[in-house]
Amino acid sequence: MADRRAQLAARVRQTLGEALGATRTRLATAQTELATERIRLDRIRRAAGAVPARVGAERDRRLAEIDERHAARIAALSRRAADAARREAPGAATALWPQWRPTPVRRAEPPGALRIGTLAVPGGEPVPMLVPLLDAGHVELTGVDRAAGEAVVAALLLRAVGRAGPGAVRLTGYDPEHLGGGLAGFAPLGTAGLLTFVGPGGLGRLLDDLVEQIHRINSTVLAGEYRSLRELAASSGRRPEPWRVAVLLGGEEPSRHERGQLDRVVRTGAACGVHLVVRGLALPDDPTVTRIDIESGQAGLAGFPPVDLDPAPPAALVTETCRTVATRVNAGPAPTPFTDLLPPPAKMWQEDSATGLIAPVGEGPDGQPVEVTLGDYPPHALIGGPSGTGKTNLIFAWIGALAARYSPAELEFYLLDFKEGVSFARFAQGRRDPSWLPHMRLVGINVNTDREFGLALLRFLAEELRRRADAAKKHEVTKLAELRAVDPAGHWPRIVAVVDEFQMLLAGRDAVAREAADLLEDLARRGRSQGIHLVLASQDVRGIEALWGRPALVAQFTLRIALPKALRILAERNDAAQSLPRHHAVVNAESGLAEGNEVARIPSASDWETWSGLQHRLWRMRPPDAAPARLFDGDAIPRLSDAPDFQALSTPETGTVRAPTALLGEIIDVQARSATLRLPRAPGRNLAVLGTRVDEACAVLAAAARSLARQHRPGTARFSIACLDPDADSAARSLFADLADDAAWYDEESVTELMAETAAGLDTAGVGDPHYLLLFAVDAAAGALATRVGGRTGLEQLRRVLHDGPERRTHVLAWWRGVARMRADLGGPAARTDQIGAWVALDTHGGELGTSLYPGTGGPDWYPRPWRGLFFDRAVHRTGQTIIPYGPQR
Repeated sequence: MADRRAQLAARVRQTLGEALGATRTRLATAQTELATERIRLDRIRRAAGAVPARVGAERDRRLAEIDERHAARIAALSRRAADAARREAPGAATALWPQWRPTPVRRAEPPGALRIGTLAVPGGEPVPMLVPLLDAGHVELTGVDRAAGEAVVAALLLRAVGRAGPGAVRLTGYDPEHLGGGLAGFAPLGTAGLLTFVGPGGLGRLLDDLVEQIHRINSTVLAGEYRSLRELAASSGRRPEPWRVAVLLGGEEPSRHERGQLDRVVRTGAACGVHLVVRGLALPDDPTVTRIDIESGQAGLAGFPPVDLDPAPPAALVTETCRTVATRVNAGPAPTPFTDLLPPPAKMWQEDSATGLIAPVGEGPDGQPVEVTLGDYPPHALIGGPSGTGKTNLIFAWIGALAARYSPAELEFYLLDFKEGVSFARFAQGRRDPSWLPHMRLVGINVNTDREFGLALLRFLAEELRRRADAAKKHEVTKLAELRAVDPAGHWPRIVAVVDEFQMLLAGRDAVAREAADLLEDLARRGRSQGIHLVLASQDVRGIEALWGRPALVAQFTLRIALPKALRILAERNDAAQSLPRHHAVVNAESGLAEGNEVARIPSASDWETWSGLQHRLWRMRPPDAAPARLFDGDAIPRLSDAPDFQALSTPETGTVRAPTALLGEIIDVQARSATLRLPRAPGRNLAVLGTRVDEACAVLAAAARSLARQHRPGTARFSIACLDPDADSAARSLFADLADDAAWYDEESVTELMAETAAGLDTAGVGDPHYLLLFAVDAAAGALATRVGGRTGLEQLRRVLHDGPERRTHVLAWWRGVARMRADLGGPAARTDQIGAWVALDTHGGELGTSLYPGTGGPDWYPRPWRGLFFDRAVHRTGQTIIPYGPQR
């Protein structure tokens, strides 16, 4: 039992010892861990003590980075905002006053918003504060700072005037308290009609007028096709209406009617370019209204921090700008581009002229083309305008618009310019430019002293009218369109004949004026049905008795085009032309009655570069058989070698008998024809040149001799040249040298021998070779010819040669320096002149020629002028022909 206790005790002691050992071990471990944790706790406490300082330093660093990025972002954003503002409103819309100047936009572009001040950005660039106005809305100013308000109004208006084109902004001022004093600097605009003031009590009338303008623009300009003028301008490239800005500066509380009209303007005005700038009146709430509250040089706008207002523009800058704009407006708007009148290149020459000619000459106030028609109605046009108003430019624009639409097979032009100048010469081929307008058939320039050329053109047109009328009668039709339908193979283009300064053709009471007026009346009356149209232009038609004395003639010109200040072109009570600006015209197809008025803005078409581009394009399109227009220059002297009739002369074939022809000069005619004198074996086939002008007389004789020599083989004709005036020696010897072996030279001492020899040759049997006596100043040899040779004086022998020579192929071509001198040589005042079958009168008046040389009584209507002659051949002519002697050879 005791052993069991001992064993049990030993086991207990053993267990307790083991437990004590384990406990001590765990205690030692726990104490070790406690020491470790205490060390760790100390480290943590030390680390925790260092965290706030480190975190604070990191926080400060991060905050500094954020501030730096924020400042850079603000600077970049403000710079971008400022740049965007300058792009949105460049130039005059945002420039500061020291550098400010007008910078107009193009017509179709909106001016953009306008600057009133700057928005200060801390740490950034100041941003221009813009206010939308033109094409955008209205501005209402509030606040008690009147001076600052006036500065804002002046800045807005000046920037608007400087940003829009001259005349594109029209201001109306209503300032009942200060009677316009708030807009005094803009007063120069009033001289151009760009600023009007409405007095006290006129607010209702002003608002009524604005509402009426809005109604008109909506109904006639926008016409439901566009929502606003801005949209129309962007689509068409044209702005037909100006901006209208009404500046309302205070006044009494509006009446009920005025308040209603004000509301209508606010709601609908911006789309129609009608805007309000108001101070002292309340505008209704509307998205188009910008309200600016002004206080102590700053402005408050909804949604924006306070804005620092710009100072008022300098008074001198306002006045000078407005004066410059007014001057430009008074001078007239610049012309529109000539290309606006032309169709696209692919559509050129695509129109048919069978029923008429239709082409624009400019654009109307609504930006649409103003088209002009020539056809059965209206058939003819009358253009009028004082010098410098653009008459020639209008003609160029009209011709260009027609020529670009109708091919030369559809349209032909004949142009005549009675004033001095060569502007129409560019339509013909020239040395400077080899091109020509393919439609042009005739160009006459510098014809102010050659009314015969105008008469020749009318005769040509009358003959063409007769030809067309005969063709129409043959095909049993009455109009050109019908003739072209039944005779498509015929050449029946419409003809437009333009005569500038046509009153020169009708001036005076002589035969030329009478016949020209008769032909004009006939062409005007019958030409419409055959496609012949007249366009007559003049600076002023007062006092043209030959035209206005024929009401039936004037009535045919139902198309009237009046340039600024034109008189008597429109109807008597139609004074629309008196207020026209430059580069404009009134186009009226109702005989000038006011209800037919259309105002057209005419493009610049007459300068060389503008016109040559179109002409060269059309010239390259010309048909293969196209020929240059005939150019007649009244100041140019033709050359014999260039004359087509001279170039066509040739020697006849052997055995052919043909009467030779002498060319004397160029006929003043539509074709470049020569005045010809046939010299058959018939009595009187001699020529007398009458006058004292040496060069012209020598030119006539030289041209006759050279043209005759061209028709004879060498050695088959004789040319006897007698020069009896030293002043003619040079020309006579030049002719003698050209005729070479076929010519013989005689002077005052030997001319009597020539007469005797020639007269003796008439007694021989048979007919010899042709013999031409070229006598220069034959009357100077009166003393020598008084000498007798063979029983007769030289004058008697000359008379015999004149009488009998032509039948023996001996012809006298002689120059006498006066009609009386010639009569003396022929036998005295009572002597017959039958042996002088043809003559050319130079500086000899028609009355001197008398009835013996010219049929009828009193002589021809001939008034001498330099380098012109009157040619009459009694065997051919009923009246004389005006000719231009051929100039010296090159």
